[in-house]
Amino acid sequence: MRVTVERAALLRSLGHVHRVVERRNTIPILSNVLLRCNDGGLELRATDLDIEVTETIAADVVDAGATTVPAHVIYDIVRKLPDGAQVSLETSGETGQMTIRSGRSRFSLGALPEGDFPDLAAGELPTRFVIAASDLKRLIEKTQFAISTEETRYYLNGIYLHTIESEGALRMRAVATDGHRLARVELDAPEGSRDMPGIIVPRKAVAEIIKLVEDGGKSVEIDLSSAKIRFKFASGVVLISKLIDGTFPDYQRVIPSGNDKFLTVERDVFARAVDRVSTISSERGRAVKLAVQEGRLALSVNNPDSGSATEELDVDYDAAALDIGFNARYLLDITSQLEGDTALFKLADPGSPTLIQDREGAAALYVLMPMRV
Repeated sequence: MRVTVERAALLRSLGHVHRVVERRNTIPILSNVLLRCNDGGLELRATDLDIEVTETIAADVVDAGATTVPAHVIYDIVRKLPDGAQVSLETSGETGQMTIRSGRSRFSLGALPEGDFPDLAAGELPTRFVIAASDLKRLIEKTQFAISTEETRYYLNGIYLHTIESEGALRMRAVATDGHRLARVELDAPEGSRDMPGIIVPRKAVAEIIKLVEDGGKSVEIDLSSAKIRFKFASGVVLISKLIDGTFPDYQRVIPSGNDKFLTVERDVFARAVDRVSTISSERGRAVKLAVQEGRLALSVNNPDSGSATEELDVDYDAAALDIGFNARYLLDITSQLEGDTALFKLADPGSPTLIQDREGAAALYVLMPMRV
């Protein structure tokens, strides 16, 4: 193969695909990126056997062909070439190497045959719909932080995406939980999504999607089955991911419905106060105590090793006095997702989960388990 491509286009595309390649691989071909050129341009593809990212870019193709080279090495080479450079990629069948030329720079990389490169694209994907890129971004951004990292409960290691009838309308919901907190956001379901199965999109795929959706155009085409999902971005990038093979728990059971103590506080003021008092905490899991009574909220942290901190806020609250503790980091994570000027806490008692929203009836809601204080 012989092909010439602009450095900026090649770098952008390598940036999209090389991220899925693990730094350490027991299977050598999985460390490589597939380069295939033909009349349509230069196709780049990388996979870790769970996720595959493909993109085709414009290129001046002299001889069609394909090979695979180390993904992180070629990315670093192209990244260090000067802006505006033209990059020539060339392979010769005898040596099994790729030669990269740009200006006076010349690199030779070991290559592996493209016939050994795995293909994740096989299989039927019967459900198809188009979703606005902004909606997809919202579903992910509002729930991603609550994905569990506990590998033993693998079915929590992703975002549960499904449709549900709500008040006579079809809604699409994204849910994530790690057992300590739960995030749920919903929006009007895209046309064609009614019969989609409930699926769990893995954490690594979620992280790649949120990066690709930033410059992926105004809409995203999604094809899925119960085992795989494919995202086609308007920018030309295609991401295919296996789905988590497991059953997401009945999250509705942990969303409290009888919490009758309503606390409304200015979101930014509350978040800054939590951040300040939690400075005393030396451990991430240290609780911040919320002592709430009519019109007033006292935040406090006690650390036997480094001291204590308290701060008082004016709030809207007229129920019975209550003391409850929360993980400070979790409180900050949730308040950072709220969009309004206020945060509404629906409380029950010190041992029961608390519901947090922007306001009553908001499309995004969060459930936070208390800590003992």
